[in-house]
Order: sequence, then structure tokens, then C-alpha cells
Amino acid sequence: MDSKVENIIDLGLVNYVRHPSNPNYVVFRFAVKKKADDFEQTLKSKKIWFEKGEENTRGKTYILFGIHNRDHSAVERINFQVEGRNRNFLIRNKFLRWSLLLFSIGVMTLAVVGYCTSPTLEDKMEEFQKVKE
Repeated sequence: MDSKVENIIDLGLVNYVRHPSNPNYVVFRFAVKKKADDFEQTLKSKKIWFEKGEENTRGKTYILFGIHNRDHSAVERINFQVEGRNRNFLIRNKFLRWSLLLFSIGVMTLAVVGYCTSPTLEDKMEEFQKVKE
């Protein structure tokens, strides 16, 4: 894994790319050591072969794992599980998080009730029934 796996137009939507020099491999990268350790332990427990390395890019140290293409679908599931176990809440304060959720549900409820009770909807239903008769 000599070449850089960091791309200039990388948007960070996924944490894996094709291996820069060997198309038979996929490189998973982690910037957080806790996630990388969890990923490594899960790979070892599933007995999936991998290569491990590090790369310093733009002031960040990435921990890299080279995985063969034949194991990609299994490793992708492992990657999702690792991300799920190590995720952070968007809103860390529990009170604010639940308040925002309840507020959103309330707004949606009001919107649905307002739509269903609008006079234009009732007028359309009456016209439809007149045409039907």
C-alpha cells in the first residue's frame, strides 16, 4: 500500500476505495483508532485475511486495511456494524434531541390535519360524488 488512498475529490461518503496499485483489493480507512481496532478485531474473529498499514495525509493519520475483493461484501457488512457500534449522536444532549423529535412530529401532524381538513379537498370530494351519481 505505497500509493496514497486519499483522493482530492473525496467527499467522505464511504470509507473505502479501490487499492491504488492492485485492482484485486479494496482499502478501508479509519481516522479514529477505536473504530480501526474494533474493525480489526471483528475481521480476526471472522477469520478474514487483511493487510494493515498507516498513512499520514493532510495532518491526519489513517489506519488502512487491505481486503481482497472476494471478501468485500462480508467486510462491508462488518464495516456497517463497526460504524453502528461506534456512532455519535448528531445532537448529544438527550433533552434537545427528544424535544426536536417531538416538535417535528407535531409539525407533521399539524400539516396532515391541515391538509385533510382544507375546504378545497371537501369541495373536490363533493364534485366527485356528484359526477359519480
